[in-house]
Amino acid sequence: LPMAFRGVNARRHIGLQQLSALALTGRTLLGPMKSCKFIVDESTNQSTLICSAVRLIESLDLTSAAGQLLNETIQAQNKEFRTGMSTLLFLIGAWSSAVLECLQQNVPVSAIVSVMSEGLNSCCERVQCLQISIHDVNKELCSSSVRPNAFKSKTCQIGCDSLLDPHIFLYVQKDISAPEEVIPVNPCSHQEDDSNFNKRLLSSLASLGSIASLVKPAGDKSTSWISGSGVIASNCNKQKLTHSRYFSTLRKSHFSSQQGSFQGCLSGPSADPCECYGLGHLAMALSHGNQTSVKLLQSIVAYQGERAECSGSSQFNIAGIVTCCLLGLPESYSCVSPGFVTLVSPEQTTVIKYFEDKPLRILLMDGDLTEQYRHLGFNRPCNVRTILEHPSLPEGKADLWLSSMLDILISFEVNLVLVKGNVCENLMERCIANSILVIGSVTQDVLCAFGEVTSAQPVTYLTQLNASCVGSGAQVGLWKACDGRAMDLGELVPVRIKVQGIPLLTAVLTTTVASKMQLIEDQFWTLAYRLHHALHDEKVFLGGGAAELLCLSHIQMLAKQPLQPSNKNAVREFHNPCLAASATEYTSVVLQALASGWKQYLSVVMCNTAKAASELEACTSVDHHLKKAAECGSPSAYVLKEFRRGDLLRGGSGPFADHGEGLKVYDNVTAKTEAWRRALDLVLLVLQTDAEIITGPKRNQLLNSHVSSEFMFL
Repeated sequence: LPMAFRGVNARRHIGLQQLSALALTGRTLLGPMKSCKFIVDESTNQSTLICSAVRLIESLDLTSAAGQLLNETIQAQNKEFRTGMSTLLFLIGAWSSAVLECLQQNVPVSAIVSVMSEGLNSCCERVQCLQISIHDVNKELCSSSVRPNAFKSKTCQIGCDSLLDPHIFLYVQKDISAPEEVIPVNPCSHQEDDSNFNKRLLSSLASLGSIASLVKPAGDKSTSWISGSGVIASNCNKQKLTHSRYFSTLRKSHFSSQQGSFQGCLSGPSADPCECYGLGHLAMALSHGNQTSVKLLQSIVAYQGERAECSGSSQFNIAGIVTCCLLGLPESYSCVSPGFVTLVSPEQTTVIKYFEDKPLRILLMDGDLTEQYRHLGFNRPCNVRTILEHPSLPEGKADLWLSSMLDILISFEVNLVLVKGNVCENLMERCIANSILVIGSVTQDVLCAFGEVTSAQPVTYLTQLNASCVGSGAQVGLWKACDGRAMDLGELVPVRIKVQGIPLLTAVLTTTVASKMQLIEDQFWTLAYRLHHALHDEKVFLGGGAAELLCLSHIQMLAKQPLQPSNKNAVREFHNPCLAASATEYTSVVLQALASGWKQYLSVVMCNTAKAASELEACTSVDHHLKKAAECGSPSAYVLKEFRRGDLLRGGSGPFADHGEGLKVYDNVTAKTEAWRRALDLVLLVLQTDAEIITGPKRNQLLNSHVSSEFMFL
């Protein structure tokens, strides 16, 4: 942080300089081809790998007022959208520098605030023509000749990359079966139930353009086969990729070596492409090159889509997704597992093995399971951090509480307790000794999911427990990797809790690199929320820089039109007629400053994705597009045409370069526009706050004092 501020000039606007310096640290995080950063803790010498603006800002020691405002802005964007933080951080820096240049040209603060605000509002209205409905996106992607082949080959190596929980494909899963409404279930044959479930899930994967590989146990003597290419060609896609590290075709020998003694069978019915590719294509188009997360999300969409058909629920339910991070396994072990996968202490494995495949009575608690816990009321305050709990209880009273709580659990024959908050360690030990499994730090969504299918009702305190609050039907077992072995990762052991019919899915994320774990989880959730917000908005932006290029073209056009009362067209672009009259002298300068932010954004994205060798070359390319857009007469029509051709700001490399024509890329509408607004709001807030302080009533005293050189009076 001190290095970031070393170029701060005391005679210039300090707050804006600090914003610009802080934002500069995240320059390489912009665009689909991000450059990761190692954050090193000087006190512990521990490091972590980050690739997002929110993790970068969290890792910095932000002691300045501007830094703290920046942190709050980034956190607000992350809390609401989980995407758009890198764009937000970059534009904060770009527009801070632009405003500093305006101040150097003696542009009044009021003119900067008014013109920039109206300019951004005008941009947001202008880019509405680049919004496309989800229905039209699905239609266009399904009719396109280029399919997202990332769903094939590596994406669809069920055995190798474990898109879905290997239990589904390598073993008959005795606890998960198809919903009764869709496939008849024979209660006398668990194997039939699981076969139906597998077939149904495979059908869903195949309908998304995937390979669905049902792997049979070695003891199964039935005939099985696997094609040499390992790829089922869709009737609307004949293209095969063979020279991409991400999209290489699957060879039979590689598949066999991964599966050991298991044999495979490729299956999957053909489907109408206009009905089958929708969310799978949309997830790929929103992934911005994040291949691993696309594979996981595709299998989630397949499972949830099939459930939605029979239950009428949402086709994609982000509340029904949780993640479990397993350190010590290769990334190829990442998969999606039905139910709830979490980590427990090795001491609890004895209880888990005792209860394996047995129906359990389950209790849900929506608070802490400690003696000192007191709920905060129905309206829980936000941003409250507990500094000190109640002092320790006397030993006799503590033992009395422990015995009382344990007696309650035993009296209601509770086998499994899921707790939203913390769990008393002494109570946990006593529960283990009495074969009661207690798991803490469970999210509210998980509690709700188990409550719906087990009829359990959450309680805040154990003293509120009655017979109607206890659910039934849960099962617990050790989570197993794709080779069929239960994982013992040392300090923690992964377990899986499931109930027949539960809509909950766990994305099991694995890596052998500790510093990469947080990065993988962040990337998964970013893509999941992009898909969630796209479906919620029911529309997306054309991506690949289309919206920013149109904003840049639009602002430059406004800057060339002097805002005079006689120029009605230009005045109409701004909602405030008084602004056109009062800010005529400075409008062009301020709008050019606003446009410089968009231009820097596009240039840096091109450099980060290696579409330009230097920022100068990138700027030249952007200027070339702006010139052609102006000559076209309709910049929006030009941007739309170039986007559909796949030539918009494209070069010879990128996450989808191997596709030749390239895949369509889309962006979220609300998340992107809110990132723009938040960026400008923060810059203007810091600008006006410092201006008010400097131009206060003691201005003359400061001017005549020895510290006057530290201020720039506006």
